[in-house]
Amino acid sequence: MRKLSLLLAAAAALSIATPAIAGPAEDFHALMNDYWATYLKDNPIGATFTGVTTYDREMGKFTLAEFDRQAGEAAAFLARMDKIAPAQLSAADQANYAILHRLLSDAVEQNKFGERQILYSSNGSFHQFLASLGEQQPFHNYADYDNYLARIAQLPEAMGNIASISAKGAREGYVQPCVTLGNVENSITGAIAADPAKSRFYTPFAGAKPGTVTDAQWADLQARARDVIATKVNPAYQNWATVYHNEVAPKCRNSIAVSAMPQGKKYYAFLVRQQTTTNLTPEQIHQLGMSEVARIRAEMDKVAHDAGYPSREAMIARMRTDPKYFAKTPDELMAAAALMAKTIDGKMPTLFGRLPRLPYGVRAIPLAEAEGNTTAYYVNGSPDAGTAGTYFVNTTHLDQRPLWELPALTAHEAVPGHHNQISLQQELDMPTWRRYNAFFTAYVEGWGLYSEHLGIELGLYDTPEKNMGRLSYEMWRACRLVVDTGIHAKGWTKEQAVAFMKENTALTDANIDAEVNRYISTPGQALAYKLGELKIRELRAKAEKELGPKFDVRRFHDAVLGQGSVPLDALEAQIDAWIASEKARS
Repeated sequence: MRKLSLLLAAAAALSIATPAIAGPAEDFHALMNDYWATYLKDNPIGATFTGVTTYDREMGKFTLAEFDRQAGEAAAFLARMDKIAPAQLSAADQANYAILHRLLSDAVEQNKFGERQILYSSNGSFHQFLASLGEQQPFHNYADYDNYLARIAQLPEAMGNIASISAKGAREGYVQPCVTLGNVENSITGAIAADPAKSRFYTPFAGAKPGTVTDAQWADLQARARDVIATKVNPAYQNWATVYHNEVAPKCRNSIAVSAMPQGKKYYAFLVRQQTTTNLTPEQIHQLGMSEVARIRAEMDKVAHDAGYPSREAMIARMRTDPKYFAKTPDELMAAAALMAKTIDGKMPTLFGRLPRLPYGVRAIPLAEAEGNTTAYYVNGSPDAGTAGTYFVNTTHLDQRPLWELPALTAHEAVPGHHNQISLQQELDMPTWRRYNAFFTAYVEGWGLYSEHLGIELGLYDTPEKNMGRLSYEMWRACRLVVDTGIHAKGWTKEQAVAFMKENTALTDANIDAEVNRYISTPGQALAYKLGELKIRELRAKAEKELGPKFDVRRFHDAVLGQGSVPLDALEAQIDAWIASEKARS
């Protein structure tokens, strides 16, 4: 026995001294770890939002040379991946491989286009994101506040680079259309506060002192914050506003199609592939949109008829103008949005077996950004960083924000839509980079639109007006297929796009104008919603047919959400496998 023990000890020692030869799985796991470490270092603000504090004092670099360097890193990772045979990996890692390969390939391809120099739009700009940092990132102790001040002190360089890139792009013809730029300059100057204590950048210091910080430390932090805002932040934004006013806005283009810019046709084709994760052509998408518009219009006609109106147009005209359908104050609108959110919260267990632990709040879109902005949007939180999700609601132009749209709007942006899906993804047992950095628009927005349809099962549309509001929202997304491709591939004017939206949806004039500006300035993104929703509904119908009485909607939704955001072809394979496993269950 002693001799056997010595032999076993010798063998163990030999195995330690002679490391095993790494196989494909080990190589790929090392690559994923390297990729995530590189991503966090290259994106320090993103690292903060995932709970990684290593780079909390850094702003990140915003130069074309840095864009090229990061694209080179992506290309190097792709070269490493090409040496690994996916067939030799586990099923889970094959999925990781396919998703990472797509993300890296898209990053390399997108960097080749001159349109990368357009860093602003009517639908949101980088300067607006930076202005929201103090409202979104976590603050728990003295170091968090101190690091934040060190970060925003770097804004002069960051904003200077954004201004330089945008001005260079404008000189080369890479600029937004004039018709979309109404509020862009105001969104820059709106971040400049004469009183630093009223700046959005001062938000972390405007509330109560945290218990982990002494009175003296808090007073010092507040004083330093006011100084940084006055001497760094405000001048940085004023410089960008000046460059925008003098060198960027005057060069705006009269054409609205992205195809009118250099490389524009190829760029739009890339965006369509990237945003939809399909190989559909713009013409195919356009025709699908026309078909959906006809189908939804028939449903709207029936709702109007059943409600006693002579026509769909008559019902929508009243819904757009009757004062009883509109809040009289911002607080009234926010109260209605919050009540709707909590009402849906109470119904969620009926459709889902697994719910996220992370909560969400409801807030008004900051006034400096609200003008010309969308009706609402969601900003995700982070369980690792200790921040909640936020459902933002636009409280400007109250006569354009009907209360009957709140059920569909809330279902999409909060629950069971974006907050539910994204927060669950952050809790899944998968590589961290997938939990926080793998988002495919067709899946994410497809789920949001599918969630609006789930409002039927949740009992949200309990009046004809709310149901017409839901159909109008679905029609809105179907119109996007027609309008986005019409503008960027078929030569439509803005007037044509607005007229098509007004004829077919119940959206108010302000919303239609903001939405069309969005499709013009952010090509391709709007196509993802309807294509993703149609795929999810198609897969549910398939599951219901094949499983019959064994179909469980809660288990189906858990399966759709169970791998996080994936391309639509991967989602189809995922649900096919789930259907097979459900058939095998006793």
